[in-house]
Order: sequence, then structure tokens, then C-alpha cells
Amino acid sequence: MKIGLICPYNMFHGGGVQEYVLALRNGLVARGHKAYVITPQPLNYDGPKVPGIIMIGRASPIRAAHTYSQISASVDADKLEAVLDAQNFDILHFHEPWVPILSRQILTRSNAINFGTFHAAMSERRTSRTIERVITPYTKPLLSYLDVLTAVSPTATNYVKALTNRSIYIIPNGIEVKKFKKPKSKANVSKLSKTRTILYIGRLEKRKALRKLLEAFALLYHSHKNYRLIIAGDGPERSKLEEFVKNEKIGNVKFLGFVDDAQKIRLLHESEVFCSPAMYGESFGIVLLEAMASGCVAVCGNNSGYESVMTGSGQISIVNPKDTREFARRLLLMASDEGLRQHWFNWANHEVEKYDYLRIVDQYLKLYKLAYEKRHNSA
Repeated sequence: MKIGLICPYNMFHGGGVQEYVLALRNGLVARGHKAYVITPQPLNYDGPKVPGIIMIGRASPIRAAHTYSQISASVDADKLEAVLDAQNFDILHFHEPWVPILSRQILTRSNAINFGTFHAAMSERRTSRTIERVITPYTKPLLSYLDVLTAVSPTATNYVKALTNRSIYIIPNGIEVKKFKKPKSKANVSKLSKTRTILYIGRLEKRKALRKLLEAFALLYHSHKNYRLIIAGDGPERSKLEEFVKNEKIGNVKFLGFVDDAQKIRLLHESEVFCSPAMYGESFGIVLLEAMASGCVAVCGNNSGYESVMTGSGQISIVNPKDTREFARRLLLMASDEGLRQHWFNWANHEVEKYDYLRIVDQYLKLYKLAYEKRHNSA
């Protein structure tokens, strides 16, 4: 089959959806299919053409409910029609089809079988409800163009379920598990160092609740000077967070800024606890899967997206970030209780395998083939 994967975000900016789309494309190609990513060209991009990526239109930065993104702002209709005619895709797979403008322009011209995957979670916050009201008149007509609907988690279905009674298949996010695994000589071995590290990796924005993590760490550090907190990533809250650390005189906190994949994996391997305290706006928890695969115990906020990943014994990882004392106690417990840590490792090593990208790609391929056979058998 020939498959086009439409991503409305800047593929060169990084992000969970972008990584997901690239991994899906690579997995499809590895199984002998032809697959291309269709995405907007970043503003001021002057780099070379990238194999497997077709750039149409331009991406511009915007601020949405919870975060900053770069999305399609304009589309060259003639170029778009030329690409669709030349490629003649069997399947077009739209990721976040509600995001303007690229998906709509392609959907209304598509002769392929159209899949839509919903990634984002709309929270109960007023800003999200306002955005829902604005985008619903745009989104609802698009559903009639989509042959199959999927979502990465039950949380990610909440918005679209309000617009349709159609079936929505749940195919979770995934990661390349082997990429994050520790060397065999170190796997399943927890060697607690004298200095114990709590790690955060991600965007520094309000919904991620880094302020709550800093407050909990300050309480922990008050009686445990051998702990340190490393914050990797960048975002609009960075200067405020650094100022908070300075004003509150919180010791052993280090801001690294952006880190690449190699640095991220090294940090996960070297840390006792990975903490992502986000309170809302999460539909899944790719960062938690990465920690699980890396052999780094996780502590996370009690949002529904994270709760869909941290099931079974993983529930011990979930904490209310607003409860500072309990948050600090949980960080200490998960960083120091060796019996509990080993129990968590045993659960995580088994659980994370079902999120390996190879299995995720197979789930999509099964749906692709069913839809393809249905269309061609009824023709």
C-alpha cells in the first residue's frame, strides 16, 4: 500500500505527535509499504529536502490552550493537488485532523481511504472549553470525510465523542523500546548512588506544573541534601522557574535547557526518578513509557492521560502535585525504597513491551488492510 501521513505541526520542531508520525512512517517502510509524511514547511526553512517528507504550505507559531505549536498557516492549492495526483495514495492518515489548515485542504480533495487519529486531550479548564466551541464548527464537517476514527487513549476521545456516535478505535502511543533500554549488564539493576537524581524532561510551561515539583523538591531537599533535581527542556516558564529557585534559595537544582535524544537517554539511565507532574492537558504519557523502558522509576501527576498508562503496579507512581508533602514523600519513597523500586521495574519491563512501535504499527496496518479490502471488495 501507499500511505500518506499528514502531520499539521512543524516536523523539525520536535514533539510527541511528530515523533509518533515519524516512527509510524519508519515502521510502515520497514514492512515493505511506501509511506510519506505530509507536513507544512517551517517558516524561514531553507534546508534540504528530506527523504520521505513532503512539505506543503507554511508553518507559523501559535499559542493554543496549553502550549506553543507551529502549525500550517497556508497551503498552495495547486501544489497540493499536484502532489495528490502524482502520489495516488491508497491511505491518507490524518493526525490531529481538527488542526487547521492542512488536513481540511487535503481531506476535501482526497480520493484515498481517510483515517483520522486524535492525540490531544481537551481539559475541563475554561480555556479548553472556549477553544472547543471555536473549533467545533470547523471540526464537525471534517468527520464526514474520515472513513476510520482512532485515538491514542480514551482521554483523547473525549472531544470527538461529543461530535459523533461512530466507533473510535484506541491505538496507543508508542516508543522504540530497544532505543531506551540500558545495556544488558545494567538492566534491572538499581545502583543507588550517594547523590540521587530526580529528573524532569519536557516543555517548561504552566500546565506541566514545574512549580509544584520545585516546591516538593524544596521540602525533600531540606532534610536530604544528597538529592538533586535536573530540569531538561525549555519553554515560556523557564525564567519564572529559575527566578523562583533563586528567590526560595532551593539548592541542587539545575536547568539544562534543550537536550537531544542521546542526552535524554543518558539522563534517564543515570537518574533514580523521572518526574512529570503535569496536572492537565495530557492525553497519554510517552515520557512515562521512555522512563519505563530506560529503567528509571517514574512519579507523575494524576491526570487522566497518565493514569491510562500507569495501570496495575504502576499506580504507585501517581501523585497529586498540589499536595506538596505527599508529593515530596512519594519522590523520596520511589527514589530510595529498593524493594519497591524493584517491584516497579518488574512491572515496567513487562508493561512497556506492549507499547513498542512495532506492535503499534501492526495495529494500524490491520485497520488499513480491513478498510482497503472493504472498499475494493465493494467496488
